[in-house]
Amino acid sequence: MKVGIDMGQASDGASVVMDLEELLATRLLVQGNSGSGKSHLLRRLLEQSARHVQQCVVDPEGDFVTLADAYGHVVVDVAEHSEASLQRVAARVRQHRVSTVLNLEGVDVEMQMRLAAAYLGGLFDAERDYWYPMLVVVDEAQLFAPAAAGDVSDEARKASLGAMTNLMCRGRKRGLAGIIATQRLAKLAKNVAAEASNFLMGRTFLDIDMARAADLLGMERRQAEMFRDLERGRFIALGPAVSRRPLPVRIGGVETAGRGGSPKLMPLPETPQENARDLILTPTDGELLAPPPPPRRTPPPPPQDINQLLRQAGQRQAEAAAAQAAAGPELPDMPPEELEARLDAILRDVLADPDSAFRTDAVLYQDFLVRCRIHRLRGESIDLPEFRRRVGVVRAGVDAGGAGTPEWEQAVTASRDLPEDMQGVFLLLARAALAGAPCPSDAEVARACGSRSPGRARRLLSYMEQRGVIVQRSLLGGMRAIGLPHLGRQTAAGDPHAQPPGSEDGAADEGGLFAAG
Repeated sequence: MKVGIDMGQASDGASVVMDLEELLATRLLVQGNSGSGKSHLLRRLLEQSARHVQQCVVDPEGDFVTLADAYGHVVVDVAEHSEASLQRVAARVRQHRVSTVLNLEGVDVEMQMRLAAAYLGGLFDAERDYWYPMLVVVDEAQLFAPAAAGDVSDEARKASLGAMTNLMCRGRKRGLAGIIATQRLAKLAKNVAAEASNFLMGRTFLDIDMARAADLLGMERRQAEMFRDLERGRFIALGPAVSRRPLPVRIGGVETAGRGGSPKLMPLPETPQENARDLILTPTDGELLAPPPPPRRTPPPPPQDINQLLRQAGQRQAEAAAAQAAAGPELPDMPPEELEARLDAILRDVLADPDSAFRTDAVLYQDFLVRCRIHRLRGESIDLPEFRRRVGVVRAGVDAGGAGTPEWEQAVTASRDLPEDMQGVFLLLARAALAGAPCPSDAEVARACGSRSPGRARRLLSYMEQRGVIVQRSLLGGMRAIGLPHLGRQTAAGDPHAQPPGSEDGAADEGGLFAAG
């Protein structure tokens, strides 16, 4: 049965109906400057469709939490969760088909990006059995899919942009229909905006935003001026879910309201001038009981003169030399084969720690150097890139000293041309392919790339396939085989959901997100 969402009225008074099933298949982009009625439009869409489809709202300002009382949405307050726990919550949301509002109010922009990425990643990585239809509304989408780098870290930006790209580009097959709203089209990543097929364009004033809105609607540039003249609550609609031609629409009323609302004029208080001074300068009883404000941070001391700095540097150098002398001299030069064997043994001791699979390579390298000093060996003879390669070899389950077959040397050579986060996984797959062993599971791949998240492993394998590094084959019974074009080999069939020995259920919710961007 066809389900329509009544969005409001056209210029001739006829109702403008949005086809919900078509919307689930084609996604929606809403654009409008602050005060254009963009949040009102989203609220209308959510209220009209709440009885028909599961919903998730990514809400950076806490405006949509009022849906909970009227429509039963569960408010997920990020202040009570970590990134890992949000991934687990998102998995249960898809499993039990509960509509939610992810309230990001009260945290800074970078943390909003990290937490939203974790939540969207959990929705995206849900098991296939739970791929039910779901509207995913992201307000202020330019925060989570910025067109350019800003003041946040690259890690947060890549994670958030990767999650938004997955939602808009690959979410449809998983039942996720992205609805993104933005104040500035020019600040929204183009690859995210380009995936929408339906548009509702509201009032905007900047030429660059008007030009992009006109391009998306297939209008001529000279017609872009019309977006300046749109009244609050009026939008131009286009797309297979609403209209095949640009259609002006006035958005209808809503039953709920945001907590903030629009500012309204109200009369100033009639306070005598002499009382006003006392009101703002005299502390109240509650303020007197409150703890005093933190003291001002003491400014750093002025820089020391160059002679004093040189004396301090010489003192530190002398202390380091004394520490080295106390540790004993390095062992005399030994045959390269013996040195290689000792360094390999120390490396394997470092990786024998069960938690080593989930530590960064830089941390493992420091541990390796410390152990080398204890054994009076020159660990610095192995630099960090070479250390990463050796870690990948050991994690792949191949003896670094006895692997010298031509096929394995070919695999090691091919891995050196890959990004560092792919090398260990490539060697793991190469070891299985050369031995004719079953294809490693998602959990084994995740461990090889230093994570506990099978979702990250699947995303990394997909990215490697896009790069032409591997070829994945789905076999009967849910089994999987992976081919390596560089080697002309393929693994045997393996279960991607199998757990490696010693693993614990539930570990899949830990670890980071992989962003192909």
